[in-house]
Amino acid sequence: MKRVIGLMLFCFGIGMTLLLFIPETISTLIFIIGCLVLGYHLFCC
Repeated sequence: MKRVIGLMLFCFGIGMTLLLFIPETISTLIFIIGCLVLGYHLFCC
């Protein structure tokens, strides 16, 4: 469970970093959610 939480936090950090470079908030929000979901599925399934 610690690995999953760590990966999710890492992906969230990457998403928030890209938020600084992408001015559109909706596409950035979709990217952050997609990154979190992908990271969760990679470590759980």
